[in-house]
Amino acid sequence: MKFIMKYLRPHYTMMTVGLIIKIIGTLVDLLIPYILEHIIDNVVPTKQITKVALFGGLMLICAFVGLVANIVANRMACAVARDSTRAIRSDLFKKISYLSSKQIDEVTIPTLETRLTSDTYNVHHTIGMVQRLGVRAPILLIGGIIITYIMEPMLCLVLLAVLPFITAAVVIVSKKGIPLYKKVQQRTDDMVGTVRESAQGIRVIKALSRVEHQNKKFDERNKRLNAAELKSGYVISLTTPLMNAFLNIGMSAVILVGALRVNGGKAEPGMIIAFMSYFTIILNAMLSITRIFTMFSKGAASADRIAEICAIEPDISHLPKGERENTDAFIEFRDVTFSYNGTRQNLNNISFTLKKGQTLGIIGATGSGKSTLIQLLLRFYDPDNGKILVDGYDVRSLTSEELRTRFGTVLQNDFIYAGTLIDNISFGRDISEEEVTTALDNACASEFVSTLGDGVDHWINTKGTNLSGGQRQRVLISRALSVNPEILILDDSSSALDYKTDATLRSNLRKNYENATKVIVAQRVSSISHADRILVLDNGRVVGDGTHDELISSCDIYREISLSQIGGEAQ
Repeated sequence: MKFIMKYLRPHYTMMTVGLIIKIIGTLVDLLIPYILEHIIDNVVPTKQITKVALFGGLMLICAFVGLVANIVANRMACAVARDSTRAIRSDLFKKISYLSSKQIDEVTIPTLETRLTSDTYNVHHTIGMVQRLGVRAPILLIGGIIITYIMEPMLCLVLLAVLPFITAAVVIVSKKGIPLYKKVQQRTDDMVGTVRESAQGIRVIKALSRVEHQNKKFDERNKRLNAAELKSGYVISLTTPLMNAFLNIGMSAVILVGALRVNGGKAEPGMIIAFMSYFTIILNAMLSITRIFTMFSKGAASADRIAEICAIEPDISHLPKGERENTDAFIEFRDVTFSYNGTRQNLNNISFTLKKGQTLGIIGATGSGKSTLIQLLLRFYDPDNGKILVDGYDVRSLTSEELRTRFGTVLQNDFIYAGTLIDNISFGRDISEEEVTTALDNACASEFVSTLGDGVDHWINTKGTNLSGGQRQRVLISRALSVNPEILILDDSSSALDYKTDATLRSNLRKNYENATKVIVAQRVSSISHADRILVLDNGRVVGDGTHDELISSCDIYREISLSQIGGEAQ
C-alpha cells in the first residue's frame, strides 16, 4: 500500500480534519451508554423528573452531534477516496498510453483493462472504508474496553480474554486472503479477455456458427473465476463466524459473571445494562474491523497490481540527436532485422532508401512482414539490428512527438470511435473544417458524406458499425490526409474500395500531395503499380525491389501476383 500513500499526501489536511471530526463523533457516541448508566443508577432513584429529562436531553444532543459529525467525516472521506482514485486512474491510463507495443504485448490488453477498472474500484472502496470505519471502529473498540474497565474491571477482563483469539483469527485469515484475491483478479483478466475477443469477433462467430463454442469457452473461464472467488470467499468468510463464536462466548461469560456480581451486591443493574450496550458496541466494532481487513485484502492485492504497471520502466530510450546525416534519402532502412519473440525473424536485413516526395509500394503474402515494417518506421518497436532514418536522423534519436507528427497514418487495424464524422477526422487536433473538407474530397469520401443528412456532423457508432467497409476506409484516409503530412502511410487501407475509387484516390494523392513521401502497403498490384519503388516481401525478406515494369521481368512472385490480378499490366 506504499504506492497508494503518495496519492493520499495531497489530501492529508482534509484527512486530518476528517479524522478529528470522526474522533469527536465517535467519542460522543461512546458517552451515550455511560449517561444511560448514570440515569438508571443515580438519577432515577432520586425520582426527580427534571434531572431525568435533563440527562435524557443530553443523550439526544450527543446522538445528534455524533450523527452530524459522522456524516460530515464520511463525506470528507468519500471526497478523498474519489480524488485520490481519480489521480491513480489518470496516472495508470497515462502509463498505459506510453507503454511500448512490446510491453503491451507482454502485459496483455485484458489485464490492463481489469487493472484500470475493477482494481481501481477496489482501491477506491478501500480508501473510503479505511477512513470511515478504520478510525471509528478502533476508537469504539478501545474506548469501549477502557470505559468498561473503569466501570467494572472484572467484567472487562472476562471480555478481554476472548480478544486475542479474535485478533489471531483475523490476522491469519487476512494473510491468506491477499494471495487469493490476486488470483481472483488474474482469473478476471482471463474472462475479460474472452469477452473482449467475443465482442470484437461477434460477426465472424455468428457467420461460422461458433456461438456455442464461444459460450463453452466463456463458461470455462467463468467457472475458473467462480472457483477462485469461492475459495477466497470461503477463507475470508471464516472471520465472521469465528468472531461471532468468540464474542458470544464472551458475552455469555459476561452475563453470567455480571448476574453473580449483581446478586452479590457488587454491581448495579444500570451498570450491567450499560455494560451490555458497550459490549454490543465492541461487537459491532470488531465486525467492522473484520470488514476492513476483508476489503483491505482486496485493496492491497489490487494496489499491488496497479503498482506493477506503474513501475514498468520505458524500454524505448532516446539516443542523443546529434547532427543530421548527409544523405538525400528522406526515409532509409539499413540492414534492419527484427523479431517479435526473439526466435523467428519477422524482418531480415531490410535495406532501402526513399527520397522526399517519392512513393514506396510494399506487397507480399500474409505474414510476410509488411505491417511489421510500418510499425518499425513509426517506432512502435525498435529493430534488433540495423538502423532506420527519417530525414537523416536515426528514429531512436527523435522524440515520439518529433517523429510521429510527421506522419499521416492509416494502420491495418485502425479504429473509429463513437462520435461525429468531423471529430473522428480531426481526432482532437487543431484542424479547420476547410481542411477536413479538403481531406474528404481527396479521400473520395465527399460523395457519400453529402448523402448523410447532417454531413460532417453525422454520428458514427463505435468501430463505424453504421458505415460500410469502404466508407470506413475513406474516413480513415481522410483523417490521415487532414494534417497534410510529410509522410503518408497507408497500410492495406484501400482493400474495401472498388477499383475506380481506388484509382481516383491514387490520382488525388499524386496531384495534391506530391511533396508527401508515401508508403503504401497493399494486396492489389494496381494500388502500387504507379509507385517509384516497390518492395516484394516474403517471409521477412526482400525478394523483389524495383518499379512495376522491372519487377514484372525480374521477380517471379510479383509477376504471379500481377498476372492473377491484372494480367501483368498496370491499370
